[in-house]
Amino acid sequence: MSDTPVDASKRTWLIASTCAGAVGGAFVAVPFVSSFQPSERAKAAGAAVEVDISALQPGDKITVEWRGKPVWIMKRTPEQLATLAKLNDELADPFSKRVAYPTPEYAQNVHRSIKPEVFVGVGICSHLGCSPTDKFQAGPQPSLPDNWQGGFLCPCHGSTFDLAGRVFKNKPAPDNLEVPPHMYISDSKLLIGEDAKA
Repeated sequence: MSDTPVDASKRTWLIASTCAGAVGGAFVAVPFVSSFQPSERAKAAGAAVEVDISALQPGDKITVEWRGKPVWIMKRTPEQLATLAKLNDELADPFSKRVAYPTPEYAQNVHRSIKPEVFVGVGICSHLGCSPTDKFQAGPQPSLPDNWQGGFLCPCHGSTFDLAGRVFKNKPAPDNLEVPPHMYISDSKLLIGEDAKA
């Protein structure tokens, strides 16, 4: 050990500067660590969306946004519903059994929905991400077959989908349109982004 006396003022200065550094470090660390938390905007982007469908009439379609994607909600007419079962032989995956876009179990049916008349689907083509256009009128039309029953046409590469978002065979799109998780809060309100199993 050294016989040199300890200068008390240096020790006090050393303790004080260490404490100040620790407090300063905490002030820097708190905003840095809190920056890892998702922003309110990011939280909202992944949040479920509640939609009032009470004004939706047969044959109408509305579009809402969920997770930055367009989600279509369409109320199909009895005539439109009647065409769905007739098309199974022309479709690539009529009962949505493929796994690239897992379809909720409650939508693995001919109408791909909980309630037969209401279709809920993400309006993005499974080929390269274009948004298909509405082609609800039946009959021959440009870029569509002569026996067209109504549905959606992707303008980018010509993929066609029926009124349940099921892709026709021999088209560029490999899969049906995605059905997002959804459930009914009431007869007139849908919650998109959550379902009873979530």
